[in-house]
Amino acid sequence: MNGDPPAALSPQAGYLADVTQPHGYTVLSLGDSTGVGVGAESGGGYPQRLLRRLAGVHPGARLVMLAQSGATTADVLEAQLPRAKRSPADLVLLGIGINDVGLQLPEESFSFNLEQIAVGLAAVRAPVVISNIPDLALAPVAQRLDRAHYEKRIQLYNTHIEATAARHHFAHVDMFAASRRLFGTPGLFCADGFHPSAAGYDAWADAMWPAVRQIAAGAAAAATGTR
Repeated sequence: MNGDPPAALSPQAGYLADVTQPHGYTVLSLGDSTGVGVGAESGGGYPQRLLRRLAGVHPGARLVMLAQSGATTADVLEAQLPRAKRSPADLVLLGIGINDVGLQLPEESFSFNLEQIAVGLAAVRAPVVISNIPDLALAPVAQRLDRAHYEKRIQLYNTHIEATAARHHFAHVDMFAASRRLFGTPGLFCADGFHPSAAGYDAWADAMWPAVRQIAAGAAAAATGTR
């Protein structure tokens, strides 16, 4: 990542624009490969899919993609958050923790990093929707792991995500519960057995949409009321 201002993607035109310029409804996405859309043959990750739905509420809505494949909370804190603070935004999407669990990073470090990210996002002055970690112990690739141990660790990290969301008044989306409800549905994972497929990202966006829609609709109503 360099020090240039981040760019925004319009769902209608697919163009890149400097977000330091006057803008419409702008969404920031921070996180890991699920934000980028690794595993989907088309359509991007859950942020891109949410952006297309937002077009019905906020025509011309744009996405600033700061998420990076392989990112941990430390990467968000060190590389993504500084750029987020320089980006005008109306909504922030935060999905992080999968790689912290996979790399077996200390729980205390995860909790500390997450809190620092949350504190830093106050500078963005936009509502935040945070998703917890899906139950990846159910992923095909996890068959060779100790699933019970993996699941327990995910749940432990998720308690920190939920607590952080409550402290900072973030909208919290329970992807762990959503993934368990979807267990056994064919076609939700890509060929690597770990990342979501296009259908998996659609399901992810489905789970997040109620929280995103509520925030976006409130912003639209407020904007109408000021005219």
